[in-house]
Amino acid sequence: MTDSVRGYTTERSRARESEDETESTDGDSEQLRCPECGGQLATDTEHGETVCADCGLVVEEDEIDHGPEWRAFDSKEKDQKSRVGAPTTQMMHDKGLSTNIGWQDKDAYGKTLSSRQREKMQRLRTWNERFRTRDSKERNLKQALGEIDRMASALGLPENVRETASVIYRRALGDDLLPGRSIEGVATSALYAAARQAGTPRSLDEIATVSRVEKDEIARTYRYVVRELGLEIQPADPEQYVPRFASELELSDESERRARDLLKTAKEQGVHSGKSPVGLAAAAIYAAALLTNEKVTQSEVSEVANISEVTIRNRYHELLEAEEQIQVP
Repeated sequence: MTDSVRGYTTERSRARESEDETESTDGDSEQLRCPECGGQLATDTEHGETVCADCGLVVEEDEIDHGPEWRAFDSKEKDQKSRVGAPTTQMMHDKGLSTNIGWQDKDAYGKTLSSRQREKMQRLRTWNERFRTRDSKERNLKQALGEIDRMASALGLPENVRETASVIYRRALGDDLLPGRSIEGVATSALYAAARQAGTPRSLDEIATVSRVEKDEIARTYRYVVRELGLEIQPADPEQYVPRFASELELSDESERRARDLLKTAKEQGVHSGKSPVGLAAAAIYAAALLTNEKVTQSEVSEVANISEVTIRNRYHELLEAEEQIQVP
C-alpha cells in the first residue's frame, strides 16, 4: 500500500470517529430534552416515570426502582424494616462497626434454642468479645467509654456531651497523656470538660458523687488534660445551672426568670467575682422563690445543688444587697 493510500485511509477513519462522537453527544443531549417542547426532563422515582418538567409529557414509564422493596408509614416501622446498622459513634471503642451477638437465646423465628445451641452461642459471645478488642489500647478505650456512658447516664447528660467526652478521651489517649493517671480519672475529667463546653455544666461535687475517683484527683487531672490538649473552655456561668435547679425544685417560669435577673444584677455589681457559680445559682433560686411567694426551703435547694446551706445563706444576702444597690437612686 502506497503512502498516499495510507494517508487517505487514516483521514477517513479519523473523520468517521469524529462523526460517531458528534452523534453520541447529540444523542445524549436529545435524551435529556423533551422530544415535544425541548424542555428539561425529570425523574419521578415514586411512579417510576421520566416526565418533562415544562409540558408534563411522560417520556418513559415502568422504570426500575432502586429503592427498598418495603414500605414504612412511621419511623418505628422504618427502623424495624431497615437492613442497615446504626450510625458510627465515638461512644464505642470500635465506633460501632463490629458485629455483636445478641443476648437472647432465640433463633430467627423466635423459637428458644436447645441447651447445646445455647452453650455454643455463649462460647461465640465470649470469643466475639475477645476479638473486638485487639490490643491494650482498645481495651483501655472500651473501659473508659463505658465509664463515660455510665456517669453521663447518672448525671442526666445528653448524647452530644457523651460524644464530646469520648472525643476528648480519644485525644488524650492518642497524645499519650494516660501514663501515671487512672483511666477513671481521665474519663471523668473528659466528661466534666465536655459538659462545660456544651453549656450543661455539672459541679465537681456532682461529678465526684458518680465517679470512682476522688474530687481532688478529678480537678488535678482536668487541669492537666485541658492544658495539654489546648481545650477552650469558658468559665462556668451561674445562669447555666438555673434551669436544672428550677426544674428539679418544680418552680415556675416566673421564679426562674427572677433568678436570672438577680444573677445579671450580681454580675453588674461584680458580686460573682471569686464566687462559686453553683453557690450563686442556688442562692438566686432560693431568693427568687421567696420573692415570688413559692415555698422552697434552704435544705431542699442545698440537696438539689449539692452545696451547703451556709453557702446559700451567704450568697443569698450578697445577691439581695446587690439588688438593693441597683434600686437605690
